[in-house]
Amino acid sequence: MIRKTGFNVLLAAFILIIQAKVDAQIQQRSEVGFGLGTFNYTGDLVRNYNFAFSQPAATVIYRSNVSKVVSFRASFTAGKLSASDTRAPIDAFAAQRKASFDIFLTELSGVYEYHFLDWREDRRRLRFTPYLFAGLGLFTISGNPNKTVQYSNVQMSIPFGGGIKYVLNPKYYLALEFGVRKTFFDYLDNISDGDPSQKNYQYGNKFDYDTYYFLGISITKTFYDIPCPRNPYK
Repeated sequence: MIRKTGFNVLLAAFILIIQAKVDAQIQQRSEVGFGLGTFNYTGDLVRNYNFAFSQPAATVIYRSNVSKVVSFRASFTAGKLSASDTRAPIDAFAAQRKASFDIFLTELSGVYEYHFLDWREDRRRLRFTPYLFAGLGLFTISGNPNKTVQYSNVQMSIPFGGGIKYVLNPKYYLALEFGVRKTFFDYLDNISDGDPSQKNYQYGNKFDYDTYYFLGISITKTFYDIPCPRNPYK
């Protein structure tokens, strides 16, 4: 009886060790998901972030978890972008100009994310982590029928920002994020430099590039990889 009990204890311990090794090999390798949020803008028409100009946007996400703290994310985001001098003119010139724009913007970006907390471990006490991200992006615009100058509708941006992620369960993650898109382009609003000698006020500051923003919430589903055993003698 004692031998049988000891054998059962050893067998249970062996099973636990094997299970622990298998669990250690399971990797949260990739995620796919989508998100909803808003686009916003600052430039010649609006100097500071104004929620009144928020427009609907959506994003599709693929994420590869490089390590426990670093991930690479590719995303496609699209939505409307608009602003107006008439709603909140920034000065007397803006009130006289009475300019506005309403465009559709699409973005393809790749960024690296850095997570500050060990939040994905099964034995974790924390179910959330703040994170930062930065990378490169390309965006296209449409909806400016009367261009003030000739320019390409495809431009480059530098996306960066941060957010917080929360573990709903082992397969689904929720994220709230705010991101800035620094551009090298001054015609999101179709306004840039002009001839100051012409007092029509239909110009802006050519040295002040436009910036757009994405604020949104997303959900992703995690896919697990179990590495195949290898022959150590090959």
